[in-house]
Amino acid sequence: MKNTQLLNSLRYVLFGALAITTSAVQAESIAITNATVYTVAKQGILSQATVLIEDGKITAVYAKDEVPASLNADSTVDANGRILTPGFIASKNLLGLVEVGAVSGTRDGSAKKADITFDASLAYNPKSTLIAYARKGGITSSVVMPHGGEKVFTGQSFTVNLSGEFDSVIASQNAVIAELGASRKGSRATKLQTLANDLEDAKKALDKIAKAKAKSKTAKKGKETKEAKPPSRSEKVMYALLAGEKPLLAYANRATDILALIKLKQKYSLDLVLVGASDAVLVSDQIAKANVVVMMSALDNLPSSFDSLHNSLDNVAKLTEAGIKVIITNSGESHNINQLRFDAGIAVANGLEKNTALAAITANVADTFKLNSGRIAVGKNADLVLWSSDPFEISSKVDAMWVNGQAMSLQSRQDALRNRYTQQSNMPRAYTK
Repeated sequence: MKNTQLLNSLRYVLFGALAITTSAVQAESIAITNATVYTVAKQGILSQATVLIEDGKITAVYAKDEVPASLNADSTVDANGRILTPGFIASKNLLGLVEVGAVSGTRDGSAKKADITFDASLAYNPKSTLIAYARKGGITSSVVMPHGGEKVFTGQSFTVNLSGEFDSVIASQNAVIAELGASRKGSRATKLQTLANDLEDAKKALDKIAKAKAKSKTAKKGKETKEAKPPSRSEKVMYALLAGEKPLLAYANRATDILALIKLKQKYSLDLVLVGASDAVLVSDQIAKANVVVMMSALDNLPSSFDSLHNSLDNVAKLTEAGIKVIITNSGESHNINQLRFDAGIAVANGLEKNTALAAITANVADTFKLNSGRIAVGKNADLVLWSSDPFEISSKVDAMWVNGQAMSLQSRQDALRNRYTQQSNMPRAYTK
């Protein structure tokens, strides 16, 4: 092509892709030096600190006075005092399952006949154009939560990293999703009753299995014992819930629904996470006492239904002050995920301490979903973001990002479109019939 600028742009993209591929093959060790490190761990905030990365893991975090005279690393990145944080973890979204919300053929986040076994990770598209767009907001991984069908249990969540690779699903079927509350038809009581009955039936089945196993051990030698029927797929998921192996992500807003869920948690020792929880401020003491995590948006400040009359911008701060672990979720499904840092910033502007806000989109998510990320500490995955300035400020941007220790491109489809229509080219200004 004759256009010099276009050729230079192509060379830049190819060089960046080559650099990322080369680093992945060689698995270079990296030293990020002179950084203001927000560890979200015991070390707190470190000035002029150094972080070492090797084989995708963080191998050392040195405070200023601990940095050795020589660093054994293949490459060095001088942060020049800039802020280094753990990569942000998005949640409660359909990233990789929806490309264009208005085009049904690109929506894989729900199914009418879905039940507790629904595993939407099978449809996850790591090449979605929204992946690179989300990375521009400092997002390095995401807990994707499909909507499911019309039953109480609507499926299971899964976690991905935002490397854009085909093996980027970190964990599939890692939590069970239940939707409670008001119904267009019928009573909310039906959903609560169904949930309670399903848990009770599963508990009885497990007790029966345990008794059968105990009986078989004491049976006389040579006497045949009747083997128990293998559990169904749905039963296996219910058993995992009762064993605490999978969290229950329960959508509920009204205080009465929240209290009913807390009773079920206490009765069956569930690992309960409240999603939405608009009325949580009314029963914050009970939630804190039951050690229940709350997953909520920091932007909900107006009632969207009679179940959400207590939405407020300071709810996250109030719940945190009450001793509740809060996860700040996105306000959109897929396309606004890169704005998660702004949501956290709004929570800060309404009373939430800044380090607590950072934990609400990193460590709290990692702890809840048992992820080896969310903190800058030895042994954690090297999911890191280097910022131009305060990540909660609108004017700041991502200067560099690593996922599993590999440098990520910060270019998105939106950047390509901007360049296409702001630079001179032999191509037409717009396509016509």
